[in-house]
Amino acid sequence: MTIPLLPIVGPDAPAPRSIIRIQKARVKHQQFTCDFTEQRADDAPPRAFTLTAQEQVHPDLLHRLAQLVPHLCLLTEQLTETPTYWPEDAPGALPAHFEAFTLTGFSLGNGGRGVTLIGQRQLAGGKALNLASPYVSFDEEEPTYAYAGLLETALEAATTEVEAALRGKCTDYRQLDFFEPTEETGTALIPLIPVPAHA
Repeated sequence: MTIPLLPIVGPDAPAPRSIIRIQKARVKHQQFTCDFTEQRADDAPPRAFTLTAQEQVHPDLLHRLAQLVPHLCLLTEQLTETPTYWPEDAPGALPAHFEAFTLTGFSLGNGGRGVTLIGQRQLAGGKALNLASPYVSFDEEEPTYAYAGLLETALEAATTEVEAALRGKCTDYRQLDFFEPTEETGTALIPLIPVPAHA
């Protein structure tokens, strides 16, 4: 007799929660895709998955990805640091000098102890320039990137939102009814669909 396995990833996941290790996450056209492994227990073998969510990503995930944009710009030498370079801690939009940049994803290495950031710069002609940062390790005693600690903290917040997305956190939406009830009767009206006239 085969016992069906209950889903762990997704909004209907039963407790206890599984162990998720994110390898790569990306967002394109409000759609979220992630490569990750999942373990049902500490001693269970990990299972590898690639998941593409059909729902639009939650704004919290987009916000956390946006907080990585300043690091992408420095690592790819697109902008230089100025006294007003870094955004304030208050949540909200990034400063204007980051408007042309978008972080589309990241790739973790060494069990999450390093990262490559992936993004785009919108060029004046309307084209997009793809950007990939050099790999940044968080284990180096003397890091090559001066803001590795800040990057690690921002990345942890982003991976928390990625895991929440894997467990079902997304933008709520409701499909409108095709048949709308009338106020007087409460019954549904069938919408009129124009039919082309035949010659």
